[in-house]
Amino acid sequence: MPDERPAIPNEPNVKANNNLIAIVSKFADDHLALLRNVSTGLAIVGIVILGRSVKLITKFNAASEIPSRFIERNVSLRGRVCNISDKGLEVEHIPIYVPALSPLLVKCQTSTPLQVRLAGVELTPEGWDWLRRQLKPAETVWLKLIRQEGETLDCFVSTGRGSFLSTCLNEEILRQGLARSTPILGLGHHSRVYWRLHKRLLKAELHAERKGQGLWRESSLWERVSIAFRENIVVKSMKRFLSFTSRTKEQ
Repeated sequence: MPDERPAIPNEPNVKANNNLIAIVSKFADDHLALLRNVSTGLAIVGIVILGRSVKLITKFNAASEIPSRFIERNVSLRGRVCNISDKGLEVEHIPIYVPALSPLLVKCQTSTPLQVRLAGVELTPEGWDWLRRQLKPAETVWLKLIRQEGETLDCFVSTGRGSFLSTCLNEEILRQGLARSTPILGLGHHSRVYWRLHKRLLKAELHAERKGQGLWRESSLWERVSIAFRENIVVKSMKRFLSFTSRTKEQ
């Protein structure tokens, strides 16, 4: 039977492996500080990314808590309507839900609604009544951030209507003739975002004007005659004369 002897490793290969290990070890020893700095840099980048992610899932209870970059980039936040006053909407912010992190953050979060105004519109009293009828308690809305003024947010507010359709309340209230369009504060007049949004508002207001709705409703013939009669100079003079004579008789 042939002798079974252990295989002798190839001597040149062993030397090459040893040399490679020696080179790597020497490089690590010579550049130990560099490797530590790289590790520290990667850790810092990880912390920054985690911090940004936490902001996305943090519940905002005041306008001052929202990062400025969110407003500069016109980020949309989801919320729940709590109340509608003459000053605007009170909306509870609903942060993005992440299974691993959200339950931990909810335990230490309070719940205070955000103060929200409709950007680019000036509502009439009828407009506020219409808004209260449209928005049901606890209805979900989307807030497109435009500007922060103190603790108030100017936003484009949208409600969901099915899976694909949504209604922008800023536009709809103008389309009903229950508000007037105003400059959108917080956006540069030369920016594309400003002109795109302002164009939408003007188009909605023009629709109401053409249809004669709300503010643009034409008075009837009898209403125009009555107004003209009340504003007539002769009629006003006669009213003042009759009022003067009645006071004289009483004296």
